[in-house]
Order: sequence, then C-alpha cells, then structure tokens
Amino acid sequence: KSYMISIIIPTLNEERHLPRLLSSIKKQGYKNYEIIIADAGSTDNTLKIAKKYNCRIVSGGSPAVGRNKGAKAARGNYLLFLDADVTLKRNFLETAINEFKNRGADVASSLIVPLSDKKIDFILHNTINLCLRITQKFYPHAPGFCILAKKDIHNAINGFDEEIKLAEDHNYVYRA
Repeated sequence: KSYMISIIIPTLNEERHLPRLLSSIKKQGYKNYEIIIADAGSTDNTLKIAKKYNCRIVSGGSPAVGRNKGAKAARGNYLLFLDADVTLKRNFLETAINEFKNRGADVASSLIVPLSDKKIDFILHNTINLCLRITQKFYPHAPGFCILAKKDIHNAINGFDEEIKLAEDHNYVYRA
C-alpha cells in the first residue's frame, strides 16, 4: 500500500539550497507525496524555484510556525518536515515509510550524514548520531532537519510549540 507523504519545508531565502533538495525529492522512486513550501517572506528566488518544482506554497514564519502551517495545509497522513539544506538519498522516501510502518512508529528521524568530505564534519555528525541513539529510550528528540510524523499525532500534540525559539524540534519529538 502506498501512503501519502506531505513534505513540508520551511523557507526564508533558500535559493542556494532549495534546488538540490527539490531535485533529490523528484528523483525518488516513491511518488505518492506532495511538497509544501512554508515561506517566511523570501526576497530571493525561493518562491520562483518552488513554483518551478510545482510545490504548494503557504505563508510561513519561524521554523515552528512554518512547519505548523504546512501541516495544516497537508493532505497526507504522514508529515515529513525537512530543512531546505537537506539532500535525500535515492529511495529515502520508500525506505523511511517502510521502516516507519514496520517499527510501528508515531514519529521518527534519520541519522545525519554530512554533505562534505571534511574529517571534522564526519566526526561531528557521528558524535551527534551517537548522542541521538544513546538518549532515544529515555529522552527521545530529533533535529528538525528531518522529522517524519503521523499527522494525527502532530494534531494530538498541537504541532510544534511556536513559543520556543530554539530546540522546538526536540520538544516536538519528546512530546510526540
């Protein structure tokens, strides 16, 4: 069975990153998705790029506000919140939704893989991954660059807390 995924991307002047992300989404084998750009008033070519890729556009704000407004507009039963500077590996959507369903998850994230080949990036990213793995049983949290959630869970916890200015993503996963 194919599950509809609403991909929600909060943006503010993301013309540098957005084409790479949208291109990586379009290359996915899994096609049952929609892309929603929640824009916070970009003055560069962000919206032009979003339109080129046939994204739906809603007004945004802070990352929490943008994610919530995108979720409100979403038609899918699954919400995938991505930051604009992310690139998806081939078959990411299919792998993610299958693993999510097989594990019976309500909310999930992925490990962080650096885009650069710098040794320091590799060390830092793996350190963060280790911390996320160690703490998931007693303090579940996840960075907002990639959070997959059931829409009914998102609604049950009233989405992201828009009053939190830092680590609203961690708070969201903890509450879910």
